[in-house]
Order: sequence, then C-alpha cells, then structure tokens
Amino acid sequence: MNKNDCVIRLEKEEDYKEVENLVRESFWNVYRPGCSEHYVIHMLRNDPAFVRELDFVMELDGGIIGQNMFMKTVIIADDGRNIPVLTMGPICITPALKRKGYGKHLLDYSIKKAEELGFGAVLFEGNIAFYGKSGFDYAGRFGIRYHDLPEGADSSFFLCKELVSGYLDGVTGVYQTPRGYYVSDTDVEEFDKAFPFKEKLKLPGQIF
Repeated sequence: MNKNDCVIRLEKEEDYKEVENLVRESFWNVYRPGCSEHYVIHMLRNDPAFVRELDFVMELDGGIIGQNMFMKTVIIADDGRNIPVLTMGPICITPALKRKGYGKHLLDYSIKKAEELGFGAVLFEGNIAFYGKSGFDYAGRFGIRYHDLPEGADSSFFLCKELVSGYLDGVTGVYQTPRGYYVSDTDVEEFDKAFPFKEKLKLPGQIF
C-alpha cells in the first residue's frame, strides 16, 4: 500500500451507518456465527468512556475502508489505586484489503494520536502476531491480569502497550473491560434486522 493513497480522519455522524456495515462485513462469522461488533460500536459512541477524539476512519478513493476507536478504562491496582488506561476496538479493515498494510497504518496512526493526547497505556484483546509489530506485548509481562480469568488460564490474547515510558512501572492489578462492550444477543439480533441478510455459519476457528 501507499500511505499517500489513503486518508485517516475522525468519524462523523453521517459515517455511522457506513462504518457499522463495514464492521459487520469485517467480523461476520469470524469469532462466532454472525457478529455483534457492529452493534457494540453503535452503543459505545454514546458511552461516557468513549474517546471521541480517537474515533477514526480510513478512506480510500472516497470510501471508508477501515476504522478504529478507543475507550477509557482502568486497572484496579493491587495497592488500591485506579490506574487510568485505554482499551481499543473494534478495529477493522474491509475484508478485500486485509493483509495489505492498511490495518497496521491505521493502528500506528491511532496509537500515535492517543500518545499525543497524553494517555499512558493501551490494553486490549488481540493477536500478538499482528499487534506485536506495533509494539504491543503480553499484558502479563507488565504485571496486569485480565478480569475474571482463572489463575493459570491462557492469557496470551491480552496485550498491552505503554504510551508513556514507565507508566506501568510498579503497577500490578486487574484490567477492567468497559461495561459498554457487553451487549445482549437479543439486542444484537434486533439491531441486525436493519442490515441486509447474511447467513450465520458455524466455522472452524470460531471461539464462541
């Protein structure tokens, strides 16, 4: 890809439906039959933890091909402090343009903007094979645990990147997923009726 061919900008209200459809197309049948991410982003935009200054879309030839967004949350530290951090996503690129460099460009751009706004760290669920290329590491190496995860369970999905060097020095504790990410299947089904029909399939590799 040529970075000069695409534009990354803040999402506008008139983009919402197009972005939701993009997210739906990108996540459909990936982690579960169907998906919920398009409804999640629909709800998160009105959540108090939503960071409007970090709500990005990527355009190519006048059309939206990618998006990323961030939410404020905390680590409940073992010493009783609440450590402010960010979480990220959904993030996606239109399926036809995946693995061409657009996703990393969008990720690196949005992480840089979060850094410029003074946020200290980003923690979220993702694949180290991709996100490690942008400086993410296993959150466990920072002493941060994923909430509700049994001791000894695989936490390789839980990643972290410091935006301020040393921000998590001396911090151990439990990361809290913002409540806005939890949606009911019933609400997802109702919301999805406003989109074109897509068949839900149970496929190998799905985790739900």
